[in-house]
Amino acid sequence: MRRSFLFLFLSFLLSLGVVAGEIRERLALLKDISAIEELSSEYYQEKYLVRITQPVDHKHPEAGSFTQRVVVCHVGLDRPTVVVTEGYGGGYALSPRYREELSGLLNANIVFAEHRYFLESTPEPLNWDYLTAENSAYDLHHIVATLRGLYTGQWISTGISKGGQTTLIYRAFFPDDVAFSVPYVAPLCRGVEDGRHEGFLRKVGTRAERRKIEAFQTEILKRKTSLLPRLEAFCREKELTFGLPIAEILDYCVLEYSFAFWQWGTPVSAIPPLESEDEQLFKHLIDISGPDYFAENQPNGSFFVQAARELGYYGYDVRPFRKYLTIQSAQGYLAKLMLPPGAGAIGFDPALYEKIHHFLKENDPKIIYIYGEIDPWSAAHVPVFKKKKNSHFFFQARGSHRARISNMPEKIKAKILKQLDEWLDKSSPSNEGRL
Repeated sequence: MRRSFLFLFLSFLLSLGVVAGEIRERLALLKDISAIEELSSEYYQEKYLVRITQPVDHKHPEAGSFTQRVVVCHVGLDRPTVVVTEGYGGGYALSPRYREELSGLLNANIVFAEHRYFLESTPEPLNWDYLTAENSAYDLHHIVATLRGLYTGQWISTGISKGGQTTLIYRAFFPDDVAFSVPYVAPLCRGVEDGRHEGFLRKVGTRAERRKIEAFQTEILKRKTSLLPRLEAFCREKELTFGLPIAEILDYCVLEYSFAFWQWGTPVSAIPPLESEDEQLFKHLIDISGPDYFAENQPNGSFFVQAARELGYYGYDVRPFRKYLTIQSAQGYLAKLMLPPGAGAIGFDPALYEKIHHFLKENDPKIIYIYGEIDPWSAAHVPVFKKKKNSHFFFQARGSHRARISNMPEKIKAKILKQLDEWLDKSSPSNEGRL
């Protein structure tokens, strides 16, 4: 009986094209993979953390190298493979419960790439000159080229938010590396203070919602004298330090509030009554737009270097609150507050925006764009160019930065799944029953 079970189990594994542990052996044979660590997973047959050696500067490999953290989740050698172009650190992908949306929908492998200069994919010594979009695109190209011989099905790229930006960057530099792409809530900003987000916030939602949000912001500023000691105590407890006086930090928390509020789809019912005690108002402010975002020792300094250099960002409209603000203007706040020590002065170069814009305008790559209607980042969504049969835009009604295929209305979800199905290689028997 036990022999029969073992025989059936081995037959099942062989039917998948691989026996247990063989993926690790095959990974070990690939060039530039310096380490392999087995990970547990609730969804995948095998899962590994691999470290791939990358040049710090792909155009000048003599500048040195670093190892990039990559997670490989295995379904089948001839299944589609989703390359996740993470824009930040990738520690969460190590969890046994990690499963990227497209991989689940398509029964696909995952190649998850932590972005350079984040967490364990940070070069030493730290030279900010090499943190460029072009280098990040070459990182992904190298990863896909390394693993393509192992996974022979179609390759798909996807990412969320800054990861969605990275998907677009990768596609613009290497348009033929993948069959199609699904960037989620991905902005395409054209300046370090793009200018479109402020106007978006003046129109998003209903007038009653906007008035309630602005009234809360104003009330916080009116109570600045009594709230500053709370903010100071909070920052001491969290060991947060800043490059500007604490009164100005409170201003920026208030200015950030409306953007963060809509970004994450907070219901206006969560705003406490204006007559509430200081403690309740302060707690709500911290929950939505805490001071850690502006702290010198916060963990996303690498992102702000990229935003200042070429990814772009958003500005603040100070006009409704000018009477109560300590600052005179918010212009240039990213450079004043958020660049990490040693980054130096960074000027914005629009060349990346122009490259991606030109690529999407002059070509018709297969891309599905997912956006949330009330997400302020959608103010800088990719332009909808006419006569592009392969560009498909889906804006989730009242959707936030959490907009996904899985939480779309059923009719839209079905339309997206149908398009994904059409783009997959229907001639391949391995794709039968994929959706």
